[in-house]
Amino acid sequence: MIVGGGKRGVVSTACYVARIRGVRSAMPMFKALKLCPDAVVVKPRFEKYVEASRAVRAKMLALTPLVEPLSIDEAFLDLSGTEKLHGAPPAVTLARFAQEVERDVGITVSVGMASNKFLAKIASELDKPCGFATLSVEEAPGFLAPKPIDFLWGVGPAFAETLRRGGLSTIGDLQRADPRDLARRYGDQGLRLSRLAFGQDSRRVEPDRARKSVGAETTFDVDLVTLEDLEARLYRLCEKVADRMRAGDVSGSVVTLKLKTTDFRSRTRAHALSTPTRLAARIFEAARRMLAKEADGSAFRLIGVALSDLGPGSEADPPDLERRNARLDAIETAVASLRAKFGQDSVDRAFARRPPRDGR
Repeated sequence: MIVGGGKRGVVSTACYVARIRGVRSAMPMFKALKLCPDAVVVKPRFEKYVEASRAVRAKMLALTPLVEPLSIDEAFLDLSGTEKLHGAPPAVTLARFAQEVERDVGITVSVGMASNKFLAKIASELDKPCGFATLSVEEAPGFLAPKPIDFLWGVGPAFAETLRRGGLSTIGDLQRADPRDLARRYGDQGLRLSRLAFGQDSRRVEPDRARKSVGAETTFDVDLVTLEDLEARLYRLCEKVADRMRAGDVSGSVVTLKLKTTDFRSRTRAHALSTPTRLAARIFEAARRMLAKEADGSAFRLIGVALSDLGPGSEADPPDLERRNARLDAIETAVASLRAKFGQDSVDRAFARRPPRDGR
């Protein structure tokens, strides 16, 4: 089974049988279906995932207030000093937690337990699905030594290639390198890698770690070329972002536009607003101006928009002399109310419903 969009979409996730065939998250669907042509494709149901995530998060917070979410389905927990509270060591507490999630929420979880975040993240991947693994600082160097350099957190393809050119192909190579030489060659990043190579990570679990951005994107069924076709899809994404901003009670000051051409090359443009917003209309205005400069006859397969430089929702769309922000907010609130009552497609802008006229 593969969860994802149409043939031009990407894989959200896949069952472990499909993963054995090479299917991975974020892989283009056409590649995934070549690797696993007999897979059943299921469309994502984000609302269902949010519901399950909230239920699991509530159970985490019942164990400790020190919960740092990484994504909708992943988080760090600090269980230091909770033995007396739960009447058991952390390993037993986490085993009970996994059983409760399966019983009450109906999903399975994988647990990684360690004395720091880096090793806990590694351990969580060792025994999937429905696994429980531990990894100590003492055994970490031997475990890590034969792993490829890009096994380390934060080492992407480009940086991995830079490290390989410098003679560092495995984590064992990093362990044998002089930290001072790594710092000279790669700066602070070199020192960080030197520590990680031995399983050392001093970062704390931060429950109040701020979210950096709120965004939405979509892959088209056919490539789009004209500004008119692209802006119709862009507006709906701006509405999604605005809805998520309201749900999170946050505002944002920087609008980022993302485009991907048919040859998978990305174009990213950003614009800083004069005041924070969470209005779809203001997000769209800024994004459309950037889009107009990029609609140069190129064919695009994906478009996305995001708001960053986040702040409290109370700072969104301050009053202006013409009361424009207040009018826009009233309109978008009324539209949201109608959609909640009559369905998402009950009211829309005419241009947002326009079918695409161009494709390649």
